[in-house]
Amino acid sequence: MSDISASESFSFEISLSVLNHLGRNLYRSFATVLGEAISNSWDAGANNVYIYIDRDSSYFFIKDDGIGMTSEEFQERFLKIGYSKRKDVKAFQPVGRPFIGRKGIGKLALLSCAEKIEIITKTNATEYVGGVIDNSGLDEAIEHDLKPSEYPLEDWELSTFEMYIEGHEQGTIIFFENIKDGIKNTIDFLRKIIARYFRFSLIDPSFKIHVNDVEVTLDDLKDLAQKTQLLWNINDLNDPYLNTLSNLKRQKELTVENGGYKGFIASVEKPRDLKIFSIEERMGVDLFVNGRLREKDILKHIPTARIVESYLYGQIHFDDLDDEVERFTSSRENIVANDPKYESLLDSLKEKVINKVLEDWDKWRRELKQDGDPENKSITKKERKAEELYNEVSKEYELPIDTKNKKRIDSWVAELGSDAIFNFSSYAECFISENLLRRFIQEKKISLSPEANRKFLHWQKKETENKNKGNISIEIRKDPSKLSYLTMDDLANLFDKEDLTTEASLSRDAREYKPVRDALAHTALLTDEAKVKLTTVYFNIKERIRRLLSK
Repeated sequence: MSDISASESFSFEISLSVLNHLGRNLYRSFATVLGEAISNSWDAGANNVYIYIDRDSSYFFIKDDGIGMTSEEFQERFLKIGYSKRKDVKAFQPVGRPFIGRKGIGKLALLSCAEKIEIITKTNATEYVGGVIDNSGLDEAIEHDLKPSEYPLEDWELSTFEMYIEGHEQGTIIFFENIKDGIKNTIDFLRKIIARYFRFSLIDPSFKIHVNDVEVTLDDLKDLAQKTQLLWNINDLNDPYLNTLSNLKRQKELTVENGGYKGFIASVEKPRDLKIFSIEERMGVDLFVNGRLREKDILKHIPTARIVESYLYGQIHFDDLDDEVERFTSSRENIVANDPKYESLLDSLKEKVINKVLEDWDKWRRELKQDGDPENKSITKKERKAEELYNEVSKEYELPIDTKNKKRIDSWVAELGSDAIFNFSSYAECFISENLLRRFIQEKKISLSPEANRKFLHWQKKETENKNKGNISIEIRKDPSKLSYLTMDDLANLFDKEDLTTEASLSRDAREYKPVRDALAHTALLTDEAKVKLTTVYFNIKERIRRLLSK
């Protein structure tokens, strides 16, 4: 032992069996363990947290420059499971930050991820004190039902910490040896997780987190930021991350009266953009209390069963959950079930935020020529599909960014949007109805009238002439029968010829339909009056064909 250490005996202040049942294996993820250690540093008034990770050797150090602990404080506070720092504000929070820790059981996270943990700590007026917690020895002590005083912490070794104590005037250093299951996450992944889930490190300039001597900054989230295109800022959240969303296409400020919360919800272009951290990890709308993640993806508690959810991520900050009532589960990763204040938050989010997001999302996506929400009833399903087809086709006419006339051509394409959507769906209706009539006539073995034969010969001759002019020798029509040359009015006259004594007939509807249909087939842009006429007449035609087929 070095002369900078104090050879003192330390032990847990809790039954070892209770310690075991309370949760040495409570914390499931490596990121959660990191979070607990970082949170302890925040509560200790640290300005810097340094994390040193060696994935190959499966260990890491975490060091801070907080106020540290004396030998008495190490025994009475750190090793006393259930000790609440909030009862001793002056000693543990010298810089006026909101406390993150509450119950004093968070340190159990530190016991859960490694075979051995070594900890040393010092104040600016004391030397290092600390000890070693060996989980194999702790298991044996529990098995033999030893009292805490009968299981003293092992002595720490200076050689373990030599690289990290130089210039370290105060604070705490913890060494985690032989991480259970190894450190599978890459350093890049862990940096992103820290930047995403430990928000206070990005909004408080006095608190910095370093991984392998490189500070965690907003740059670690740039991939996600660049893929974000829609934003809803709730109650004017001030977050520097939002200023990095350089590719935003639409945004809105949402004001929720008497909500007590702030936050943001953002949307990426494609669902896979939310999986930038890893194949398994997916971003969601997360709940933060006093800057610390308390529950991931809270939308799972207010599901909409809409496709929009797979595009959304964000943060909701609701510090009012941190009051005299204990609302967090023992794992510190969730809110207790059926908590009234939490339920009220979810109700408010659903009614005043999510419902508005759903409406805006569909509208904005469609404006950007992207697929919207098929469950949104603002347009019909047929119109939506036609719009999606138009969006895909129009993309083929997008010019490179540096093209001189790009803006002008883009505006031309955009102007065609509403007409194209109407024409696309109308052509589909025309295509299906006329081909169904042809099949019906074939099935009924209805002979062509002299007038129909004349029409066939006329259009066949025109086609032959046009093929000769175009030097085309291939067959064009899949079905070369006479019926394939006849249009709606010709076909209708074969079996439902207009009779002046009747009030209505398919042939009469087809006669009204023909001039607008011909303009449509020639890709002309229709007037509003023509669109109404086409829609009305086709409705009659569709119903008559349905009745014919049903017979």
